[in-house]
Amino acid sequence: MRQSQQILSLATRGRGLLEFTDEARAFVRASGLATGQLTLFCRHTSASLLIQENADPSVIDDLRAFFDRLAPEGRGLYSHENEGPDDMPAHLRAALTQSSLTIPFAEGDLLLGTWQGIYLFEHRRAPHRREVVLHAIGE
Repeated sequence: MRQSQQILSLATRGRGLLEFTDEARAFVRASGLATGQLTLFCRHTSASLLIQENADPSVIDDLRAFFDRLAPEGRGLYSHENEGPDDMPAHLRAALTQSSLTIPFAEGDLLLGTWQGIYLFEHRRAPHRREVVLHAIGE
């Protein structure tokens, strides 16, 4: 078994989903591994990872609107308001999604479905630089 690891830095534009499927695929290809698993880990508590449809942009719009309703912003709604009104809702959204993903790969390519993409889900309003650890293990 061989391994390869990299930290990917992603610049967000604020709240929303940022697809980085191409970057993950490029990492697997560059690793020189043919068959194995890719683990992705988000190093933040107010952002998360998703595998979601990447064909119709309205899916992303609907996901964002759903989470806005599920964990709304507003002064006085939460005890934790140290970093602004979007901070605690961001933590709630991250708690309801995932901080890590595992995706198999074969022949040097991710085995995602036809319409599946890998997304960083930024839960804060302001732009941030986020780090995702990519770790491939295989042969």
